[in-house]
Amino acid sequence: MIALKIPEVKNFMNQLLCAETFDNFLLQEAVIQKDITWTVDGRLHTDYYNKEELEELSLTDLSFLPFGKVRSYCFDLIKGKRAPSYFKFVFLLSPANLTRTVEQTHTSFHAGDVSAMFLNLKFQSGELILTTGVSYRIFSADKSLEHEWDRMVKLFLKNHEITCEEL
Repeated sequence: MIALKIPEVKNFMNQLLCAETFDNFLLQEAVIQKDITWTVDGRLHTDYYNKEELEELSLTDLSFLPFGKVRSYCFDLIKGKRAPSYFKFVFLLSPANLTRTVEQTHTSFHAGDVSAMFLNLKFQSGELILTTGVSYRIFSADKSLEHEWDRMVKLFLKNHEITCEEL
């Protein structure tokens, strides 16, 4: 796990809310605090859709909604003359991206060993901090997957021209 400070908040917010940069991540939770606190539970209610809609929207086998499906709602909650006093977004890799990512790391782990790979964004007191995390289904003292995930996140940010400083 690493913590990264994002010094260029405006650029990052444009990437988050106005571009497709984070659209393929699953949104587990969003909390946005302005004059009131808005809490978004990203849990997908599959019974809301019929089978064809789930397939058409590429939602089959997902537990959480892709951020791209709710990004505009989050943008509407955040936009305005004043920045939120606080927000938090918890993103997960989709099952397909988790499997691909674990395979690309060339560690001893298998996708079945991992329950989630996280990106946590927190804006508070004018600072934006991104932390990474890996949740396992097994016990392991081996941190190689976490180190590879951290490296991949830093590369993802670099590829999207998002500046970060490791804390």
